[in-house]
Amino acid sequence: MNTKNQTQVTMFVFSGLTDDETLIPFLFTFFFMIYLVTIVGNIGMMTMVNFASALQTPMYHFLSCLSLVDLLYSTVTTPKMMSDLVSLRKSISYSGCAAQFFFFAALAGTEALLLSSMSYDRYAAICYPLHYISIMTTKKCWSLVAFSFSCGFLQASLQTSCVFSLEFCGPNVIDQFYCDIPPLMKLSCSKTLSCDFVNILVIACFGLYSLMTILVTYMLILSSILRIKSSKGRQKAFITCSSHIMCSSVFFLSIFFTYFRSSSGGMTHRDKVASVFYSIVTPMLNPLIYSLRNQEVKKIILKVMKKCN
Repeated sequence: MNTKNQTQVTMFVFSGLTDDETLIPFLFTFFFMIYLVTIVGNIGMMTMVNFASALQTPMYHFLSCLSLVDLLYSTVTTPKMMSDLVSLRKSISYSGCAAQFFFFAALAGTEALLLSSMSYDRYAAICYPLHYISIMTTKKCWSLVAFSFSCGFLQASLQTSCVFSLEFCGPNVIDQFYCDIPPLMKLSCSKTLSCDFVNILVIACFGLYSLMTILVTYMLILSSILRIKSSKGRQKAFITCSSHIMCSSVFFLSIFFTYFRSSSGGMTHRDKVASVFYSIVTPMLNPLIYSLRNQEVKKIILKVMKKCN
């Protein structure tokens, strides 16, 4: 009987964030607060963009979609991780692991492409301000959003089918707090060379394409800003881009730090901290960064606060 590709492992167990029980109450409270802020911040941002007439521009439509992705992205891992903190056994079924992996990979890929699309939007706004409305039309904006979601979910389907077609017939302890590529690949008892190649190719294509798009557009933006004669004009242009630069930097730096380090050995505490940062903390930071550094958003928040008072 041919047993190839038959999965014997029916359940995985997470190693989790810590074995120190004294840290569990603090960590649970800490991540609960982060998740609460993530929910309120991202839902609040989506609500403002959809109902405030001053925010009916392509930039804020992208931001609304980014908030939706961040909300779902955090939800894929945070509630499960929090329940595992207070559980005796941090387990997940095989199908549950596959589903978590799929949605995490899909939303991570979508976020990377959305960030690159937002950099193109900023490029059009600053380098071609007089033609911005004709360049970044509503149709083009939603086409870029649809492209980001479609490619994100397509690459996740490819990665998931590749990883979960492998045999898992031995150890089932995932050295992480969620189902991720490096620790899953280490558990497989199949030959993983072809799957490693597919995963590296997909991550490199998505990560490098998005990162290079952002770097090239900001080089052009910087060149355009330096040609602005007015110091106030240059300052306004820099402020317009600063929120996006901060969000992109946090997301890409933490992802590259995690995957380039973890590919060479076991997951260290620093790798897990980086994973926490881009999977749990970043979705909370994005709406906060845009709220604190965007004058139009701050004005709307102040108006709402005055009405409530």
